[in-house]
Amino acid sequence: MTHVLDPDALSDGARLLPAPVDPFSDVTRSDAAFRAFLHGLPGVDQVGAESRVAMLGTRSIKTTAKAWAIDTAISMVDLTTLEGSDTPGKVRSLAAKARRPDPGDLNTPPVAAVCVYGDLAGVARQALGNSGIHVAAVATAFPSGRASRAIKIADVKDAVANGADEIDMVIDRGAFLAGRYLDVYDEIVAVKEACGTAHLKVILETGELVTLDNVRRASWLAMLAGGDFIKTSTGKIAPAATLPVCLVMLEAVRDFRAQTGTQIGVKPAGGIRTTQDAMKHLVLVNETAGPDWLSPHWFRFGASSLLNDLLLQRQKLRTGHYSGPDYVTVD
Repeated sequence: MTHVLDPDALSDGARLLPAPVDPFSDVTRSDAAFRAFLHGLPGVDQVGAESRVAMLGTRSIKTTAKAWAIDTAISMVDLTTLEGSDTPGKVRSLAAKARRPDPGDLNTPPVAAVCVYGDLAGVARQALGNSGIHVAAVATAFPSGRASRAIKIADVKDAVANGADEIDMVIDRGAFLAGRYLDVYDEIVAVKEACGTAHLKVILETGELVTLDNVRRASWLAMLAGGDFIKTSTGKIAPAATLPVCLVMLEAVRDFRAQTGTQIGVKPAGGIRTTQDAMKHLVLVNETAGPDWLSPHWFRFGASSLLNDLLLQRQKLRTGHYSGPDYVTVD
């Protein structure tokens, strides 16, 4: 049995304590064992999930709490541009907005990260400087994930070398849907190693997983493989970040922490455009995973237009009126 040194013991009487037992150490020993585990997870009641998010969606957030919630949501945004037409100039403009979302109100918090393609990560890193805002880069043949593992690993290493400190990878959905769970697991493990010190967000592309049961299985697979975050979508496939999907993923990270002691983040992405959308997600986080996840360290919004609506609502709370459409920049 492996042992660890008791840090609270005196130096002349140190005790060896049993190392924490990993309850899932045997899960990935074979395809059959992994399949049995993933298909042995409790099934998801889709009607029940939809009813719960509908009920939570009726919760109202009062003025003082709303001001906090808007600032919290702003601080959770991964401000994103993932277009083939992206230029260094566009990324620099996005970085400037990330640092100072509302130049007219310096109390507005900065966003969590700027998310770009890996070849533009260096531009984002230089523009963000020592602001503390993260540079997230999509990798592993985003958005399809259709490439050899060697190319995916090279993609990750290139993004990290360019300055990304967060990597958003896509899983091989074809392998997952074909039941080749161990292949998907091994690839995430390899990508995690290639990340070095960069955090890894694992994109499940839930719109292609078909069922909420598959979303739960993919969530557990990604967490067991070492993902720091599980992310709903690339934003390129509909449906993307639905509330029932987010509910299932939040239940997964809650249960994973309860059984392993390890906390994993969640990032819904795609289709979250309004302050109301963001508020519904924050209520869902609080009521499902708990307040420990109400932080950009553990919850993010992958979005481009969401920030503008949050800024308009923030200004409305501060001044009592809405500004015109030219109050915020067009991304």
